[in-house]
Amino acid sequence: MKSSQKKFKNIDDYFSTVPEAIRNKLQKIRETIHKAAPKAEEVISYNMPAFKQNSVLVYFAVFKNHIGFFPTAKAIEIFKDDLCSYKTSKGTVQFSLDEKIPLELISKITKFRVEEDLEKQRKKSKK
Repeated sequence: MKSSQKKFKNIDDYFSTVPEAIRNKLQKIRETIHKAAPKAEEVISYNMPAFKQNSVLVYFAVFKNHIGFFPTAKAIEIFKDDLCSYKTSKGTVQFSLDEKIPLELISKITKFRVEEDLEKQRKKSKK
């Protein structure tokens, strides 16, 4: 797994520290987010892969027993019925490493975050 000491430069750098089987899952998540948020840029934030438009939309990272997906607390609340079979907390969803990753759900949540981010930017621009 990734070294907690290393500071990652980009997502590929992060992925290089992960075993191949898990890297493939992370790559599918990455591709899904790209399709759902085509204008977002890849960044490393809090030393995790993230996608940023005007602000960070979502983060994801691998842990010992799961992949964490961090779409913000509001997204967790909005999609709570879709997320009921996953462990969640205020702003996090945990996907078990030995289960199929719900890419359609990640796409829906990411698209929601894109709209939320754009709305926030529009409100900011009006001020």
